[in-house]
Amino acid sequence: MTSTDVPKDAEDSGPSGYAAARLRLLTEGARSGPPRRAALAELTDDWLTGLFTAAAEGLKGVSLVAVGGYGRGELSPRSDLDLVLLYDGGGDSKAVAALADRLWYPVWDLGLALDHSVRTPSEARRTAAEDLKVQLGLLDARHLAGDLGLTAGLRTAVLADWRNQAPKRLPELQELCAERAERQGELQYLLEPDLKEARGGLRDATALRAVAASWLADAPREGLADARRSLLDVRDALHLTTGRATDRLALQEQDQVAAELGLLDADTLLRQVYEAARVISYASDVTWREVGRVLRSRAVRPRLRAMLGGSKPVTERSPLAEGVVEQDGEVVLARAARPERDPVLPLRAAAAAAQSGLPLSLHAVRRMAATARPLPAPWPAEAREQLVTLLGSGRPTVEVWEALEAEGLITRLLPDWERVRCRPQRNAVHIWTVDRHLIETAVRASELTRRVSRPDLLLVSALLHDIGKGWPGDHSVAGEIIAKDVAARIGFDRADVGVLSTLVRHHLLLIETATRRDLDDPATVRSVAQAVGTQGTLELLHALTEADAMATGPAAWSSWRGSLVADLVKRVSAVLAGDTPEEPEPAAPTAEQERLAIEAFRTRGPVLALRAQAEPPAEEEPSGEPEPLGVELLIAVPDQPGVLPAVAGVLAVHRLTVRTAELRTLSLPDDVDDGSVLLLDWRVAAEYGSLPQAARLRADLVRALDGSLDVTGRLAERDAAYPRRRGWIAPPARVTVASAASRHATVIEVRAQDAPGLLFRIGQALEDARVRVRSAHVSTLGANAVDAFYVTGTDGSPLPGDEAATVARKLEEALQG
Repeated sequence: MTSTDVPKDAEDSGPSGYAAARLRLLTEGARSGPPRRAALAELTDDWLTGLFTAAAEGLKGVSLVAVGGYGRGELSPRSDLDLVLLYDGGGDSKAVAALADRLWYPVWDLGLALDHSVRTPSEARRTAAEDLKVQLGLLDARHLAGDLGLTAGLRTAVLADWRNQAPKRLPELQELCAERAERQGELQYLLEPDLKEARGGLRDATALRAVAASWLADAPREGLADARRSLLDVRDALHLTTGRATDRLALQEQDQVAAELGLLDADTLLRQVYEAARVISYASDVTWREVGRVLRSRAVRPRLRAMLGGSKPVTERSPLAEGVVEQDGEVVLARAARPERDPVLPLRAAAAAAQSGLPLSLHAVRRMAATARPLPAPWPAEAREQLVTLLGSGRPTVEVWEALEAEGLITRLLPDWERVRCRPQRNAVHIWTVDRHLIETAVRASELTRRVSRPDLLLVSALLHDIGKGWPGDHSVAGEIIAKDVAARIGFDRADVGVLSTLVRHHLLLIETATRRDLDDPATVRSVAQAVGTQGTLELLHALTEADAMATGPAAWSSWRGSLVADLVKRVSAVLAGDTPEEPEPAAPTAEQERLAIEAFRTRGPVLALRAQAEPPAEEEPSGEPEPLGVELLIAVPDQPGVLPAVAGVLAVHRLTVRTAELRTLSLPDDVDDGSVLLLDWRVAAEYGSLPQAARLRADLVRALDGSLDVTGRLAERDAAYPRRRGWIAPPARVTVASAASRHATVIEVRAQDAPGLLFRIGQALEDARVRVRSAHVSTLGANAVDAFYVTGTDGSPLPGDEAATVARKLEEALQG
């Protein structure tokens, strides 16, 4: 920095001069990124040097040393100042302590965070030997002021200690990185990542520098410096927009950070962060693998040489596939391999690595990326078979796929992959980016290949089912077009291309229909059968649905959802086999239902019964314990207005989640009396703890129906205490009419932010619209509720189109109000 870069008053060692120059530097729009960090570090160097020079006059054997990030000359706007006051131990210790005070207090007076220590070189080395974090900070030690020889001696000694102790300390560092990753998660997949602590973040980048300093191994350097710089730039923008020393990129700050960096939007920002994190994570994997190999080699080599009489041991190479061998725990290319003449070699090597559960050698991947010929279109049969083998190898597929992707081989094989690579999914249900979700789905699908007659189509459809998310519009529609093109390019025949495109187009059909539609309605089953077309496609779609849901996240799949999908598949299979679904006759009431109805009519009040429902254990579950599907709640109430919102409100007050709800009018036997009773058959589950007692539910239901229980007020109190993200506003509710979904009722679909009492508010709005609810199918994924209501007019007929649209509009207005 020249004198023209820093205002004159910054050259003064006083806090006010430094503070003013610092503020101007941070608010300069023209300077950002590495130049600003370097300028801030240099400005801070000059200020601290001035403080030291004035305070240490006449004092010998003392130096001021920057360590850690400051030692690297990288200061973000709110970074700590990591400083060591080093002294030789031969002077006046009181004078050194006074010097420390004259250095630290001005820093604190400006409100800057300070990590400081006062040590002799021997004390610094001893502390470093005991505390790995201290040693890592000292590896970046940089002289600021005072006795240069003292600082240089410490740097030389610390580096020598680090290299001498590397066989012991590097495994310790690796364990530290693994523990941190376990706590913080993977930066490349988190919606609110910690830029420093998460795996693939700035801490890992620093760890890679430490490994390189050990001379034991080195990280792959291509792209690593750019990735680290990108994360630092994001952290700078985060500090400037929030005014805080934070490393967590919270949702509510992402738009501002993106604007500060000149990026299009928050998604562009996250994708940039994910790409950087992926580079660092991959470099970490390769580096730690190399560290392990070197340490094993060092431990084994002396014994081998003794056994071989001092001759050099021969490295063993085991064949895996044509042109591919195993060597030293990695998959490498055979000496005779010629990637430039063998376009299938990348897929063959990847499949062999995944099948054997071994990593692909970095050198092998880079050689193939640099020299391999592109595959012809359509692909030869061997290439398609190797892709299927790779996808069907289970969990090892992930690491191998990431190695190919890191060197650009995936986008070369599948150009459409570029649009989904590192693409975030702003949905709490999804735990992966789009590209990783596709690979996770293939991993899950590999576990289901024994259930289908065409495992290859299942695995490829798993890889492609969300490929349309890289394009505007409905991703299923866009994905169908892309899947046709990709499937033809990789060599499937016309019939298989048709099946794959159908699977991609309808990959959400089964789960959405099963959880949101009335499966007893023949129109529902016929519409699915028409979309699927054949038994073979239905079989594949069933397995793809399960794999997709399990790869999405814990909230997307459960035994309850699985049982609904299996029931739908059974019904659709019967239709495809030639059966004609008959219009369902109203089921005769069971003895229990009839008993409840009679009691409700005689007492003129609600009666109810709770009964647990469970699914038989799956064959692969060794425990043999049934998994609860919820509790069946039977309620009988004399026919009257307001039953649905009253019941929904009481259940919400008692923290019961509704999964399905069916309402029907039950006429009483002639020998009882004229009249009718509403029968509600619902499936519910407790949000927390155990279920409430039936007597308490009934008592509150009586009060809700007669108006003495203020359900709205109780839910408002809960809503006020409901956890929300600061600064985050949920998207508005959307209500639509599903045309032709049923011949017997109008289907109204509600998509809204899940919250206590949502079903109560919906029920109240439908009650106000004077429509009758036949059944409700409730589906909650993370924070999103997608509920379908089968409604009729008071005469029991479906609503006319204009009336249905009016009801939907009023319901949407009520939920947004």
